[in-house]
Amino acid sequence: MMPSERTKGAGAPVAVDISTLEPGTLLTVEWRGKPTWILHRTAEMLQLLEKYEEKLRDPKSEVPQQPAYCKNPTRSIKPEFLVAVGICTHLGCVPTYRKEIAPADLGPEWPGGFFCPCHGSKFDLAGRVYKNVPAPTNLVIPRHGYLSDTRLIIGTDDKK
Repeated sequence: MMPSERTKGAGAPVAVDISTLEPGTLLTVEWRGKPTWILHRTAEMLQLLEKYEEKLRDPKSEVPQQPAYCKNPTRSIKPEFLVAVGICTHLGCVPTYRKEIAPADLGPEWPGGFFCPCHGSKFDLAGRVYKNVPAPTNLVIPRHGYLSDTRLIIGTDDKK
């Protein structure tokens, strides 16, 4: 069965083919009317997650912004794939994916991540919020699962 666009917008699970998503790239899909990101992280990106934990407000994801199975350092089921709702937890803006390291506008310690240009909130490559920015919590991680090695489902953790 293929749900209608209206049904998808209301919250039906959305299946996504991730077979062509290259490491280091971000795919945005719509789920419940919200931009939802799928980031295929590289090994280098995963290593950087540990390096800057002291700069994060909630590095261990104690605030429940993710399913229990994603309460880990990568905030994911499979470390190489981040699935997150792409809406800033400050005022609902859409941050931009800034994978470059140490760009002039973000400073020499920027390891890559998500930046909200509206109010300056910053999130790491696991969607964890930095200290001293307006956003109060980490990005939301929706329920999701894998139907196969190349198909992801967002909106449920039931594998069909």
